[in-house]
Amino acid sequence: MPSMHRIATLFAALLFCVALPAFASNYPDPKEGSWVARDFRFHTGEVMPEVTLHYRTIGSPGNEAVLILHGTAGNGGNMLTRNFAEELFGPGQPLDATKYFIILPDALGTGKSTRPSSSGLRMKFPKYNYDDMVQAQHRLVTEGLGVKHLRMVIGNSMGGMQVWNWVTRYPDMMDIGVPMACQPGAMSGRNWMLRKLLAESIRNDPEWNNGNYTEQPRNMTRLLTYFAVATNGGNIALYNDGPDADKAEAVLAKRLAAPFRSDANDVLLQWESSRDYNPMPLLDRVKATVLAINAADDERNPRELGMMEDAMKRVKNGRYLLIPQSTSTRGHGTTGDAKFYKKELEELLKSAPRRKPG
Repeated sequence: MPSMHRIATLFAALLFCVALPAFASNYPDPKEGSWVARDFRFHTGEVMPEVTLHYRTIGSPGNEAVLILHGTAGNGGNMLTRNFAEELFGPGQPLDATKYFIILPDALGTGKSTRPSSSGLRMKFPKYNYDDMVQAQHRLVTEGLGVKHLRMVIGNSMGGMQVWNWVTRYPDMMDIGVPMACQPGAMSGRNWMLRKLLAESIRNDPEWNNGNYTEQPRNMTRLLTYFAVATNGGNIALYNDGPDADKAEAVLAKRLAAPFRSDANDVLLQWESSRDYNPMPLLDRVKATVLAINAADDERNPRELGMMEDAMKRVKNGRYLLIPQSTSTRGHGTTGDAKFYKKELEELLKSAPRRKPG
């Protein structure tokens, strides 16, 4: 087994639907900062005196604000990619950073925000859920950055699910909601089964030691690679990457050679935080204009369930965009590439009415 220090990182791309950041960009350099939320109360009733929330911003605070939310175990910087940010943030593009104030937070429990590993609490850290993460984002935006209203909230995968929470929990806060690579129904089926298997595999690893390890469990790379292959990448793309056994094994070998640079407790609580997600009963509260975007070959959100069609019937001003499967799509990772919906975003930003802050 290679040492943990020798293994290279690919997990931002493999697991969380976005490529590695490309900072030589066509938009202004991001500015990083942190803000401390005092007396943060979790849905469990637990209170932490201080929760640090890290973020990046692009553009002027005087412009209309756009909140962009990342996927599980990622961070705000993972959205600064050639296929996403450079398709959207440049001059004349839909989210031109000279016209919008772009906010990219690290969600509670991820990135440089407060998490089990940074707090020293390990598995005594509150078992947060998506409601807690969205509350933290809301406090950062309103209290920390002084933003009273958002032109748009857009997110991918976990970030997309959190967009559904935003438009139902804070219906007067935004004009537009764009949830991508997700569904608004309860965590269920293969999506939850594989998350549960991942979590239980970590918990049953002797090296995890109830979260009290001195070195990261060596099996984390293998577990996360298995999860990525099972739930992300698209059948056509994976076949093209590995059209025979030798080539497929070479793809796996490259992924297994990547280091686990995160923390097992952090990862565990991030994946378990989705367990009680279910904004479906609250869809009647939505006031924002909604553009929901999924890929037809998304492994985690199968189109054949019909869940999206049923959900969108309950959204007063909503549209569902299903990206057809093709040789260019990558299953659950497809929506990390803005070329598939750039035109629709541009039209939406031009046409969606501006609502008064609640």
